[in-house]
Amino acid sequence: MADYHDDLRLAHVLADAADAATMDRFKALDLKVETKPDMTPVSEADKAAEELIRYQLQRARPRDAILGEEYGIEGTGPRRWVVDPIDGTKNYVRGVPVWATLISLMEAGEGGYQPVVGVVSAPALGRRWWAAKGAGAYTGRSLSSATRLHVSKVANLSDASFAYSSLSGWEERGRLDGFLDLTRAVWRTRGYGDFWPYMMVAEGSLDICAEPELSLWDMAAPAIVVQEAGGTFTGLDGVHGPHSGNAAASNGLLHEELLEYLNQD
Repeated sequence: MADYHDDLRLAHVLADAADAATMDRFKALDLKVETKPDMTPVSEADKAAEELIRYQLQRARPRDAILGEEYGIEGTGPRRWVVDPIDGTKNYVRGVPVWATLISLMEAGEGGYQPVVGVVSAPALGRRWWAAKGAGAYTGRSLSSATRLHVSKVANLSDASFAYSSLSGWEERGRLDGFLDLTRAVWRTRGYGDFWPYMMVAEGSLDICAEPELSLWDMAAPAIVVQEAGGTFTGLDGVHGPHSGNAAASNGLLHEELLEYLNQD
């Protein structure tokens, strides 16, 4: 099996640099925020963090391609870094500390590119999670100070905690009835949103989560963390990995039931 230790160490270095840049502008009174064509916000911190990551990657891994939310794809080849400089920009610009930089390395293989390294760094929460293919998933302050992650063993939906981002996305895609039935079937629901539910599934404090519309950069890093923690990460179509345009994550034991509810006609 390939050893991704050097790539994982680099991803941590990139996350350290991004954390410094994003925290420097977090809650700044003069933070500049624009609206993108898809009507989502982008701050100067989003752009600065991605530019910083791209610059460091071009120096450290010049042969690798880079795909980022703000500046698109650059380069070709079997290895591709996928970056979301700030996942949770709406939280960031309002001063809510639930946002993170997502960094993933994907490699070409059967079924297309799949994540082999992922780092999710949430500096305002003082948290970081990471994983590499075949090496497990961890949380902690650094590679040398970490705790291994394991998903929960909850096997009954009536005992499960379920997290989601919002109701409107499910309604817009005609999936609201199944979503509401799921909320009635589980023990507890919370609307954490963005990267955080996937990390809580990985560490066993949540059992299932799902979102109806996402981009690759939202999912690549969380997918490998959930998978290496022993969980399951698919699209709502049941296809494993981060390519379906939406996501369902679980401890594995509840995944079929999760998908059944969310795919109700």
